[in-house]
Amino acid sequence: MQQWIDSDLDEIIEKLPPHIAEPFNNRSRLDDLLEVVLDLGREPQARFLEETVSLALREVTEEDIQYVVQRIGTFGADNRAGIERTLHRISAIRNRTGKVVGLTARVGRAVYGTIKIIEDLVFTGNSVLLLGRPGVGKTTMLREVARVLADDAGKRVVVVDTSNEIAGDGDIPHAGIGGARRMQVPSPSQQHAVMIEAVENHMPEVIVIDEIGTELEADASRTIAERGVQLVATAHGNTLENLIMNPTLCDLVGGIDSVTLGDDEARRRRTQKTVLERRAPPTFDALVEIQGWSDVTIHAEVADAVDKMLRGYPVTAECRTLDAEGATQSRREYVETAILGENGRGRGLEWRPGSRQRVRGREEREEAPAEDSPARRQAVTRILPYGVNKDKLRQAVKASNAPMEVVGDVESADMLLTTKSYYRRRTKTLSDAENGGKSVYVLRKNTSSQIHQFLKELGRSRKRVEYQDTIEQAVKEAEQAADRIAEGERRADLSPQVAYIRRLQHQLAEDRGLESSSSGREPDRRVVLRRR
Repeated sequence: MQQWIDSDLDEIIEKLPPHIAEPFNNRSRLDDLLEVVLDLGREPQARFLEETVSLALREVTEEDIQYVVQRIGTFGADNRAGIERTLHRISAIRNRTGKVVGLTARVGRAVYGTIKIIEDLVFTGNSVLLLGRPGVGKTTMLREVARVLADDAGKRVVVVDTSNEIAGDGDIPHAGIGGARRMQVPSPSQQHAVMIEAVENHMPEVIVIDEIGTELEADASRTIAERGVQLVATAHGNTLENLIMNPTLCDLVGGIDSVTLGDDEARRRRTQKTVLERRAPPTFDALVEIQGWSDVTIHAEVADAVDKMLRGYPVTAECRTLDAEGATQSRREYVETAILGENGRGRGLEWRPGSRQRVRGREEREEAPAEDSPARRQAVTRILPYGVNKDKLRQAVKASNAPMEVVGDVESADMLLTTKSYYRRRTKTLSDAENGGKSVYVLRKNTSSQIHQFLKELGRSRKRVEYQDTIEQAVKEAEQAADRIAEGERRADLSPQVAYIRRLQHQLAEDRGLESSSSGREPDRRVVLRRR
């Protein structure tokens, strides 16, 4: 992929004290420089993609920090400053009296050509939400979206720029946003107001926003979308599942309500009476999970994906990659979520994700056994009660006759069970468990009925995982059969499957250029693949 990177490295290096800036003159390549860290009383450091190096043997002094502070812009309410007409960001660490005792000078780069992989989505006019871990390049891609829509598509684009991170410091925006207009936000708490002001005062066709993170900003986004303006934004979270489980931001994907069904409807759906359903149309039509500039996962129909997740149905997503020549490679993959859908979630249970329980293709499943792999399901699930009555939990486990065990320490536990009041305290035990990749389940109240409901729904979620395994095995069988036909076989009969799985096998055959048909009667009806 052809990319041009505009980094203005000289602008940030010359703001450093001479003895700290000197080592940069002796380094041949600076393209992988991420940030420079100055902490009072410690050696200055430069962090690159692959390493961290010391810039001087002597410790950073107050004079060194003031040298930088006096040569950059003014710090805002979020303790961030910049260098005029560049994308670099300098963040301050202050002591209890407000004095600056540390600086993080982060290199900002405008990378032209980064949105080729999602360019078709952006040009449709639909609202697009970008998700990804910190540092993956969300803001860089957002900046390029603003430039392409303004310059190439000729649209009226307004960038709502909190902390000047998209278009740089100063009154004149960086060339990286092209002809897009930039509205600065005085403080992060006012971002939602500036978003509404942009629509009311400047008649944009597109609004670009970085980091939607509050309920007010989510409400403002819905208001903008309802006025027919295209939104392109980033938000906190890595996956669509994260947003659904986030009570603050779930409105971006339609919001979630608990609905009580009538007896007839519950019987028709073959589910319990209290289910989760999407409250409204999503604010964003499409969602992009960014793993890197050349690797993304796309949910082109957010409403459909959310509905399937809430009902516990398998969800497929489009995974795109860019090869060395810049060509886009696309494939469909199954996404397994830990959301307890309408067949497995009760009114009193809330799920808090400790780790990303997500399977994207066979390669990942083969590299590391998933939490819910068959090998793990055959073993006993170890539950640590935290703020939950241990005796009640033991009695419930015994009554359920499920392969579960109550344990007394975090290290041996597979998951933690706590209550909402304990979870809100954010204790070290809970934080360490989540950071260590353990799942945390949250009950509204510490009652026997809540505990029994939790165990019942946990068992149902395990059954859905088994169904997902069946799907993957069936697709793998179809792929292997397609490979045999490509090598010379004329026909391949697959194992009997239910209608939904047969449909997936037919789709795979179509993608491979093969003929397919179903033969036999239920429950032995199967897909037959043939060469065209």
